Amino acid sequence: MALALGLALAIQAWLIKPYQIPSQSMEPTLDVGQRVLVNRFLYHFDDPGIGDIVVFHPPAGADRGAECGAPHSMRQACPRPTSGRSDQNFIKRIVAGPGDRLSIRNGHPVVNGVEKSDEPYTNPCGTGGACNLPKPIVIPPGHWFMMGDNRGASQDSRFWGPVPRDWIIGKAFATYWPPDRIGIF
Repeated sequence: MALALGLALAIQAWLIKPYQIPSQSMEPTLDVGQRVLVNRFLYHFDDPGIGDIVVFHPPAGADRGAECGAPHSMRQACPRPTSGRSDQNFIKRIVAGPGDRLSIRNGHPVVNGVEKSDEPYTNPCGTGGACNLPKPIVIPPGHWFMMGDNRGASQDSRFWGPVPRDWIIGKAFATYWPPDRIGIF
């Protein structure tokens, strides 16, 4: 019994950990209450990729709303996070990586001049200010820019900046609850 418990705890600590989706920010891909499995060791061997859905610690202040770590124009996304990390866990999709030049048009990332408008997994952004951020930022080295799939209802890197690699916990790769949504990404 103790061996089984120890093994289960070790698997969660270093290999695969379950997470529950807390908000609407990833709809329609992931619903509130849905549960996912996250690979915690993959990024020890490989860099996160554009399109990966990841669990991570956001910058300090992100859990309270739009707290950016650098002054910026109202027409651009937050270029840098606050220096500290939150203890909260967020789940979002990576849309840009280190060195990428990024702006936002109609809720879609424009990365290095190419608009990623073919995103069938997103909900429309609407007309809010964060849906159009035409003044570009450059993603700092070792950072990734995260956006929720529900672009009009997601607090994400647009508001609190790119996330350092050290704060990325792992890649979500499967859903296991509810039963009608079981599957691999």
